[in-house]
Amino acid sequence: MGIEPNAWMKDMPRYEPGRPLEEVARELGLSGIEDMIKLASNENALGPSPRAVAAMQSVAERMHLYPDGGGYYLKQALADRFKLRDDQIILGNGSNELIELLGHVYLQPGDQIVMSECAFVVYKLVARLFNAETIATPMQAFTHDLSAMLQAITPRTRLVFIANPNNPTGTRVTSEALAQFLDAVPDHVLTVLDEAYIDLLPPAEQDQAIDWVRQGRRLCVLRTFSKGHGLAGLRLGYSLASTEVTQLLNQARQPFNVNEMAQAAGIAALADEDHLAATRRMVADGVDQLTAALDQAAIEYVPSCVNFLLIRVGSGRAVCKALEQQHVIVRPMDGYGLPDYIRVTIGTAKENARFIEALEQVLAVVH
Repeated sequence: MGIEPNAWMKDMPRYEPGRPLEEVARELGLSGIEDMIKLASNENALGPSPRAVAAMQSVAERMHLYPDGGGYYLKQALADRFKLRDDQIILGNGSNELIELLGHVYLQPGDQIVMSECAFVVYKLVARLFNAETIATPMQAFTHDLSAMLQAITPRTRLVFIANPNNPTGTRVTSEALAQFLDAVPDHVLTVLDEAYIDLLPPAEQDQAIDWVRQGRRLCVLRTFSKGHGLAGLRLGYSLASTEVTQLLNQARQPFNVNEMAQAAGIAALADEDHLAATRRMVADGVDQLTAALDQAAIEYVPSCVNFLLIRVGSGRAVCKALEQQHVIVRPMDGYGLPDYIRVTIGTAKENARFIEALEQVLAVVH
């Protein structure tokens, strides 16, 4: 019979990522990916910072050596940037690893997490991994309903996840609303503020999460180099929290979880403000380009503050498959309980125009 797995793992759902260009090309019988565009995974269409690329090249010949297991220099760079101590920072293999570490530290069978029903699905998957229960509250206008989330907290709740800005809706809650929420959260609950997309907002529009960490609030802030800095392929994220929370996460962390190239690229990317500013301009221009075209075509969408749009198209998965025939890859949203929607990443102006043309052709046939 073999060894029996944990009962809750037998029907454990899997995360569905955006489909790679190469996979779709093989499926379509194409010899290459040159004629294809991928707008499915909210990647940075500008690519990585040139400084980050140079930094990776500079350490390439050291790949026979293990990396700095503690990420000292990158943590120092982050500490200097955010005016925190380095013992308030932990690095992760993407912020996804940090979500899992939170599960290792805080979740046991029978515990609960609270999240919004249309928020990043990995929170729910990690809870399931530890046989914890997920309480998913309805959204208001595709935005976190913090009052409903607060009311959903029980004595069994250990973690509350708030993605701000939220994936996949592209919406956000205000700093004022978040501050009121943090004031009201019971002492036995840790609030996890997932800010994977925060770098795409102008600094003046970003919330006060770092200030709250400095003030010692019961808060763990998750950030990543994948979006604003264009380093998704390196898998590099970090958390900002109290020394107590950080020490616990560090105890659960495996050694050498962040490779040498990622650490070097992260330091260089942090210093490249020009690349981040160019990314923000591209996103703002791309949102304007896509929403103007969608308005003209009378196609419904959710207004977004970041580098993707949630678009109502009817049968989302069927539209995605039809778009793949046009060599355009976007993301179906039925896994988020939104079967009528697709999510499209903001690309370059040329990619955005290509998507709009393909979408109008597909909708004319599918509908």
